[in-house]
Parts: sequence; structure tokens; C-alpha cells
Amino acid sequence: MLEVIKPGVQICIQDLGRHGHRHLGVSQSGAMDPMALQIANLLLDNPPNTAVLEITVGLAQLKFTTATNFALTGGDLSARLDDTPLTPGWRYFSKPGQILSFASSSEALRAYLSVEGGFSLKATLDSHSTDIQAGFGGINGSALAAGDQLHYESCIEKSSAGALQPPYHKKIRILQGPHCERLSLTTQQLLCTQQWQVSPDSNRMGMRLSGSELVTHQVSINSQAVLPGTIQLPPNGAPIVLLNDCQTTGGYPMVAQVIAADLRYFAQLSAGDSISFTLVTPAQAYQEIQQQQYHLNQLRIALTHRDRSIS
Repeated sequence: MLEVIKPGVQICIQDLGRHGHRHLGVSQSGAMDPMALQIANLLLDNPPNTAVLEITVGLAQLKFTTATNFALTGGDLSARLDDTPLTPGWRYFSKPGQILSFASSSEALRAYLSVEGGFSLKATLDSHSTDIQAGFGGINGSALAAGDQLHYESCIEKSSAGALQPPYHKKIRILQGPHCERLSLTTQQLLCTQQWQVSPDSNRMGMRLSGSELVTHQVSINSQAVLPGTIQLPPNGAPIVLLNDCQTTGGYPMVAQVIAADLRYFAQLSAGDSISFTLVTPAQAYQEIQQQQYHLNQLRIALTHRDRSIS
């Protein structure tokens, strides 16, 4: 099993999310970076939706009590297996008793850890993801704490293998939102014509942004469905980008929608980081998500061919 010695700021269990329940008020949850999750599972020949650990900030220590192959993806939080430095995007092997530790980084916020065969977990509403706000999923619906144990099957050592991770960017592509016509042209233009800073009061529910120029408004709408990537504009003019654990409805005007392919970039954004937005078409948004799927398919083919040729 994997034992949590030091949980750091936040470690939680996530898969690709809880889908098909938003009409019941159930949030999506799931890994902030679904590409990193799928690459971690590809490296171990796990099913794509196998649950992993999402490690936020780092400053954590985990102990492998059973031999296993594991993979690290996402941001570089200066992970070490005992005294050996590890690089994200690679498959490794741990002997019983070895300690996996994470420091922190000013350039990254989240890393992902998968084990061969996955952890032994009970699903809630068809997902293993932890919904921390609602208090269910994962283990007891909360972030992992010191002493928590995750069980998995022992396995024999595989050779090391790596996979190219797509880079992270701070220029975010968006689609125009449904309520732009109800706001002034100045308000609409400001979203794409200035840099925005990530506010400290941001989390998995949403990212609050601050800017040098804000235009307040008094536009109100009836509560409507929202989803991860929706950009709401409160009356104070400071946008909120809704993320994985966001609510299912909202009453602020929706000025834009982050394209699905770019949502993963928010996994690595910390307080004080600067981002910008650029408007794209639905066709461009669709093309980008197709490119991500193509990247995953090519990795799957390459890793399968490599492991078969070695065996």
C-alpha cells in the first residue's frame, strides 16, 4: 500500500471526473489536468480513467510499502524517491519501504501520481474523484491526511519509460459567452486587451482574477447552468474562471468560455501569475481538443510498441 506520511498542502484522489449528474447539482470534480492523468496511466498501461493522486504545491511525503511501478506527470515539484531526483513524464519502480517526497516550485503547482493497476477504491456516482466541497468520493470525501493508506496490487519491475507532456501556457483561448451583448463594448474588450493576475483566493472551484482596468456593471441574469471553463463577470468587474469543483448554476453574466483544450493550463497557475485571453472560433476549439486526443493516441501506440518489443 501507499502510506501518507506528510500530506503537504493538499493531496486528493481524482479521475476524469463525475459526469452525467449536474442536473442533480453534483459538480464534475476530476483532475485539473486530464492530459497529465491520462499520460500517467498510459505509462503504466492502466485504463485512461484510473484514479491518481493530485498533489498540490508539494511539501509531501509518501511511503511505498509494496513494490510497484508508478508514474509522475504534471508540474515539476522536485520529486525524489529516497535520494534520487525524479522527472515528470516518466515511469519508475519503487521497492518496499522507499519514500517518495515532493518539495515545491515557483513554476508549477500540481503533479500527478499513478500506480500500476490503480488504487483499490470505492466509486461514488460512477467516479472515484474527491469532491472536497460536498464531502464525498475519494477517501471520506476529503483531502488525504497523515496516516491514510491506499491499497494496490504488488507488481514486478518494468523498465523505465517516458512520454512527452504538452507544455503549459499562460495565454488562454476562449469562446465568446452568451451575455456579451448585455454588457458594454468596453467591458467585453477589456477581457482580451489586458493581462490578468491570479488572486490568492482561488482554488479548485474557481480562479479569481484582478486587472489594472475594471469596468463595473449592474447587469443581472436569472441563474443558469455553468460548467468548468465558464468565465463569470461579477458587478465589480473582476472575472471568475470556474474550475472543476464549481457549482452547477450561477447568476453572474457569462462573458466567455475557456476552450476545453486550455482548461488544463489552470492546473499550474498560482497566485500572482499573469495570464491573457484571446478569442477563437468554435472550429478552432474543436481542432485543439482533437489534437490533444491525437497526441494521446500516438503515445499509446508508441508505448505499447516499446513494451512489447522489450518483452
